[in-house]
Amino acid sequence: MAFADLLEQVGSTGRFQILHVMLLCIPVLLMASHNLLQNFVAMVPPHYCNADSNLSQSQLSPEEILLITVPLSKAGKPQRCQRYVAPQWHLLDTNGTSTSEENYDGFLQGCADGWSYNMTGMTSTIISEWHLVCDLRSLKQMGQTIYMGGVLLGALIFGGLSDRYGRRILLMISNLLMAVSGTCAAFSPSFPLFCLFRFGCGMALSGLGLNTFSLIVEWIPTRVRTLTGTATGYCYTLGQLILAAIAYFITDWRWLTLAVSLPFYIFFLISWWFHESSRWLALNNKPEQAVKTLKSVARFNKRHEEGEKIDVKMLQESMKKELSCSKRTYNALDLFRTLKMRMMILCLSATWLSTSFAYYGLAMDLQKFGVDIYLIQVIFGAVDIPAKVVITVCMSFIGRRPSQSGALIIAGVTILINLLVPNDKQTVRTCLAVLGKGCLAASFNCCYLYSGELFPTIIRQSGMGWVSMMARVGAMVAPMVQLTGDYIPWLPGLIYGGAPILSGIAAVFLPETLGTHLPDTIQDVEDRGSGKRSKCQASTKEAVILQDTKVDLLKQAV
Repeated sequence: MAFADLLEQVGSTGRFQILHVMLLCIPVLLMASHNLLQNFVAMVPPHYCNADSNLSQSQLSPEEILLITVPLSKAGKPQRCQRYVAPQWHLLDTNGTSTSEENYDGFLQGCADGWSYNMTGMTSTIISEWHLVCDLRSLKQMGQTIYMGGVLLGALIFGGLSDRYGRRILLMISNLLMAVSGTCAAFSPSFPLFCLFRFGCGMALSGLGLNTFSLIVEWIPTRVRTLTGTATGYCYTLGQLILAAIAYFITDWRWLTLAVSLPFYIFFLISWWFHESSRWLALNNKPEQAVKTLKSVARFNKRHEEGEKIDVKMLQESMKKELSCSKRTYNALDLFRTLKMRMMILCLSATWLSTSFAYYGLAMDLQKFGVDIYLIQVIFGAVDIPAKVVITVCMSFIGRRPSQSGALIIAGVTILINLLVPNDKQTVRTCLAVLGKGCLAASFNCCYLYSGELFPTIIRQSGMGWVSMMARVGAMVAPMVQLTGDYIPWLPGLIYGGAPILSGIAAVFLPETLGTHLPDTIQDVEDRGSGKRSKCQASTKEAVILQDTKVDLLKQAV
């Protein structure tokens, strides 16, 4: 008997697993809201320079004041960052028929008296409140980079800590940190403090993602891993649609930030109910707690008699080989201990980094498409639904490796093609961007499941923490790359498109995991595909062939 058999004995797909997965997936809905929150709280409204205070008190209408104080851009709209040193009174005599090509008396200057904002979408944003425009416009990207820096640090910290102290306690801490940091961000009196608390939100998001994934995958059998992983991905997709709806009705950035943060206080209370992973408890020399947890699950699944048969001796006997290989302490350095592990971590790092880099390069600059921002947010979110159905079918039928590689390469090619489409073809450009974003969302869905199946249990959280860290490096760099567009307009698209293609090629060198059991030790990883039985691998019935359930998976996914 192996651990998978013990899980089957207490019920591997019973009421406990259903409720457990459902409750873990609810916070994922709002994780998307925090990740993409800047699309709305940092929306850049149309703006132009304020007129001199004396002129503002004149009898002229606002339209007339704007005409004589602010020059027009080449597009025929008021310039955002310049005004005339002196009012151009003669423009009033020409009935406002001025062009941007005319030479006016005087020189242009910056917006010495601030800016006026046309708040058509949001009634208030951090851009309008702290005037992050013109010379300070790069602070918008810096704010998102700082948030992703928090996600990066969180991946480093929470990944290792949860392998050492458990998944449940770190999940509770992450929920509380998200609630408190989000609340403080909503009441921030300055931009630096806002960035500081958003940094805390980013750290919490990493802890939530990593520990939610592990608690889900370590309580379910192999045969439903693909379906469950896809369902979790759909929660993130639905969260993007929920964000658009919340932002549509809550148009003040402070209340919007508060609205997506307060529910985490409730999630913190709910997380007290979660059971620690018995697999983790057993491998960390806590057999009594592991047995207690298994019996609790058995009672919840109405398998009292089967649960009472489990004792410490049975648990240790079923996992004695895994336990003999997990007596020493493991850390992140074990990810690079062997050649196979080094190759695997290198390819996975490239895959995660480029997926996140290109994903946030597209998803965090919605205003450039010239479409209503609420509509484009819904479209960008909705495209994930068919994308994840397709990737689920591909992962179940043709395998994880070709699915991962194909999604990345198609996404990269789509982004590169978009560079060739003229700027006035907004519909075509938007459609190509939506297709590319869908492929990247599918790649993300595959990344989580595929990586979880590649890393052994003893360092799974450290491994997931590492690749998540690489993803956040990509997400941190993505906003900065957008700034290069001010100098070379086509350069961001070239970088966003080239990175996924290169990493898609790297993914070809990863081993296939379709229908295989979860490796528990590093030796299991070394022996994967060799035909040998690991000395540290217990005989197991967990390696259920997914081919027999492909039709069921397809029906449920659709």
